[in-house]
Amino acid sequence: MTAALGFGDRLAGVLAEHGGLCLGIDPHRALLESWGLGFDAAGVREFGLRAVEAAAGLVGVVKPQIAFFERHGAAGYAALEAVIRAARDAGLLVLADVKRGDMGTTFDAYADTWLQPGSPLESDAMTVNPYQGTGVLQHAYDLAAEHGKGVFVLCATSNPESATVQTAVGADGVTVAAAILEDMEARNARLTGELGPLGVVLGATNRLADFGIDPAAAPRTPILAPGFGAQGARLSAVRETYGSAAPRVLASVSRDALGAGPAGLAGRLRELRDELRRGAA
Repeated sequence: MTAALGFGDRLAGVLAEHGGLCLGIDPHRALLESWGLGFDAAGVREFGLRAVEAAAGLVGVVKPQIAFFERHGAAGYAALEAVIRAARDAGLLVLADVKRGDMGTTFDAYADTWLQPGSPLESDAMTVNPYQGTGVLQHAYDLAAEHGKGVFVLCATSNPESATVQTAVGADGVTVAAAILEDMEARNARLTGELGPLGVVLGATNRLADFGIDPAAAPRTPILAPGFGAQGARLSAVRETYGSAAPRVLASVSRDALGAGPAGLAGRLRELRDELRRGAA
């Protein structure tokens, strides 16, 4: 059954109501300890649920990083299911940071896990890795179109080691990163709505021109921007980094917010939300 609203429309509504701040739910061991929680599945479950409670009504999107849950095995996945369910029940969009990439039926199974309605881990969007070709991700694109889901494709990531691959230039003179962005924009342009369901990951610590990227050239494509806070990028500089695309940037923060502890998290999110709004204006 087709969703009443596509993911792009839902995201546009969230951006208008709450701004672009996205809370990464990353239960690092040190954070668990500082929150007085155990380094186990029960600890990450409680951490995630408290983060969701603080985020509800302040931000529109949460991004659980599954590595911190799956390290605890089956019980960690059960904890993640509870966190995703609580977030969606609270009206938050859940962007599962899974970075899945493969081919054939293997990738199709990954897409079904995170985007298929009724899956125990059903989320609103997922991150994917395109470096076996953007075409092999087709099943995720299809689920996004059919069920109002979103897909964020790694493009120009915030880790320095990625630049060698992502700035490589093809025979057509276009960088790998720019080709990915062009592909997502072309796919989104075939759909209706202010924003398309297919986004890209553009790290905030990058000089995007070095990747051959101009975000303004892809006006239908949402941007997930990691790298703020602990990695060095400033929310106040979001327009400086992304230019006219700043209003469609999901700026991901985790340690910078979560480090405030369970009692201080909501207040810190307000501060960061307001800083981002000023930076995007």
